[in-house]
Amino acid sequence: MTADVSVTREIAAPAGQVWSMVADLTRMGEWSPENEGGKWLKGATGPQPGAKFQGVNRNGAKKWKAVATLVDVEPGKRLSFKTSAMGIPIAEWAYDFEPTDGGCRVTESWSDRRPNWSKGLSAKVSGVAERKPHTQAGIETTLENLAAAAEATAAAG
Repeated sequence: MTADVSVTREIAAPAGQVWSMVADLTRMGEWSPENEGGKWLKGATGPQPGAKFQGVNRNGAKKWKAVATLVDVEPGKRLSFKTSAMGIPIAEWAYDFEPTDGGCRVTESWSDRRPNWSKGLSAKVSGVAERKPHTQAGIETTLENLAAAAEATAAAG
C-alpha cells in the first residue's frame, strides 16, 4: 500500500495493548473525530483476516456508513482493512506498531481507493471536498486521543 497520508506517534503504552484497542473497531469512535464506531458483520466478533465491520461516520450534519474488510491482522504489529460503500472502494487503512523503550510507535496510514468518477459523489455524501488534508487532521486527532486513552490505561495498570 502506498499511503496518501501517514502519521506516526509515540505512545507510552505497550504495542500489544494499543493494538488491542485499535483492533476493537467498535471502539474507534472513542478516538476518531469522524468515525462513531460500528458493528461486526456476518458473524464476525473480532479481528481476523476477511472479517467485515460496518462503520458509521459523521462530519457535521453528514452521516454515512462504510464496510471494512480486514486484511492484515498481526497482534501487536499490524492491523489493516479496506473500506467500501455500495460496492465502491473508498480507502485502505493501516496501523503499524513498533515496540520502543518507552512503549510503542504507532503509524496510521490512509490510501484513497476511490475511483475518480466517485469523488464528487463522495464529497456530497461526506461534506469533505478535500479528503487528503481532512484525513491528515483526523489521523492526528485519532492518534492523540488513542495515546491519551492508552497511556491512562497503562498508568492505571
